[in-house]
Amino acid sequence: MQTVVVQVQDDYIQKFMNYVNNHSENITIFKDENLENDSFFYERKKELNLIRTDIKNGKSKLILFDEFEDKTNKLEKKLKLKYAN
Repeated sequence: MQTVVVQVQDDYIQKFMNYVNNHSENITIFKDENLENDSFFYERKKELNLIRTDIKNGKSKLILFDEFEDKTNKLEKKLKLKYAN
């Protein structure tokens, strides 16, 4: 079985549901709560899984927030000095 996302125009939903009901032995409809809460859920999930894989493989490095904050502050100071009028 395959899962697909179908968008149906509001004024066509009843006809679509009638079609589904007439072919219910081959079609199952359910609401995906993940998409109800976040329409980009699966795109974000895929991206986060890639990030996680990169960290596990050593391609990316996970750092502590304090280290990130320190590096960001240093960069900000450097940019202010470089671009100050």
